Amino acid sequence: MRARASSLGVSLRPHLKTTKSAPIAEIADAGGGATVSTLREAEYLAEHGHHDLVWAVCATPDKLDRAAALLDRGVSLILLTDDPQVASAIASHPSDLRALIEIDSGDHRTGVLPGSDAMLAIGTILGDRLAGVLTHAGQSYRCRSVVEVVEVAEIERAAVVVAADVLRSAGLPCPVVSVGSTPTASHAVSLEGVTEIRPGVYLLGDLFQVAIGSCALEDIAASVLATVIHRSLDRIVIDAGGLALSKDRSTAATDHDAGYGRICTLSGDPTDAIVHEVHQEHGLIRATPGLGLAVGDRVRVLPNHACMTAAAHDRYHVVDQGTTIEEIWERANGW
Repeated sequence: MRARASSLGVSLRPHLKTTKSAPIAEIADAGGGATVSTLREAEYLAEHGHHDLVWAVCATPDKLDRAAALLDRGVSLILLTDDPQVASAIASHPSDLRALIEIDSGDHRTGVLPGSDAMLAIGTILGDRLAGVLTHAGQSYRCRSVVEVVEVAEIERAAVVVAADVLRSAGLPCPVVSVGSTPTASHAVSLEGVTEIRPGVYLLGDLFQVAIGSCALEDIAASVLATVIHRSLDRIVIDAGGLALSKDRSTAATDHDAGYGRICTLSGDPTDAIVHEVHQEHGLIRATPGLGLAVGDRVRVLPNHACMTAAAHDRYHVVDQGTTIEEIWERANGW
């Protein structure tokens, strides 16, 4: 991904919300800057020497003092807002807090429209505390082909470029023009006018990214270890259910429905079996003649959505090409 960012003329600011782990941040070379989704992530990464961070969830006034405490520790933490009152609280805060304006580039989750009066009002309030603009094309996760993702990537790019141009024309600073999702970062044709990308799930990969062409099955780096606890003529049950795997069903609307996860052998070789039903601690697999699993056997389950699945766990067991655990890496869960 770093090579792709370089080829497109932008910086890579990996979003560590997927992995929440300092060792993985090192692998991602996040020393040049990272993205976080919680203040807990920001504090954790700061403890491990990462001092250039963007918090890519809209801030609220009650969190500003906690954010400012990171600045006091020498961390460059840029906030995000789409609200005039929050912008005013940031602009008047005694610490040198800065913020990006979130732009709605089509996902309609949070953000203001590019070039809108609301955007200009927020920029004016922030003044020299304005760090730039940021968007996340979350609608890329509703795409069902690479062609659709390419189209969304251009919509995403155009939205923030328009926003930046309007702010600059109004005499306001806009040094950062930030876009980001793994699908759009993987397939964008041009990022002219953009300064950085913020993909996250590319660090682990998952079945949904495979389904929409952002990675290959062999690129998936994360799986859940589970044990067979029941076998009958028609079903196999493992001790990984909705809590361990998540109930994400993002692959259901694709041509590669993987249920709640795809079964692999203990050594990581994929099978055709999927977890078709989950309860809190139980995952059900349809028994087939070729699926030679017995009670006590262990399997690995590839996730539909690595961010959601990893969030249920407090560590990663890092294995070699076989089954030997080489290292254990912590995660910084919580908010």
